Amino acid sequence: MSEKSKLKKEIKMCMQTIEEIERKRSRSQSALVQAILLQEQPDERDVEWFNKYTGEITACRNHMIELQKKLKSL
Repeated sequence: MSEKSKLKKEIKMCMQTIEEIERKRSRSQSALVQAILLQEQPDERDVEWFNKYTGEITACRNHMIELQKKLKSL
């Protein structure tokens, strides 16, 4: 398999992973928004999950950006 096709495949996997994590993050995000709208203190677990998933998304996006740079340089 050529280097370009490997990179394209890995970029596609990163995009799918990001979408999956974003779906998971949306659950805690909606709980946080609801707490804000009701002017309540958000549940600490929702905050932790939101931060965890946001960190994973950021890391995956950064990895995908590096892969895209490699692909463009080929």
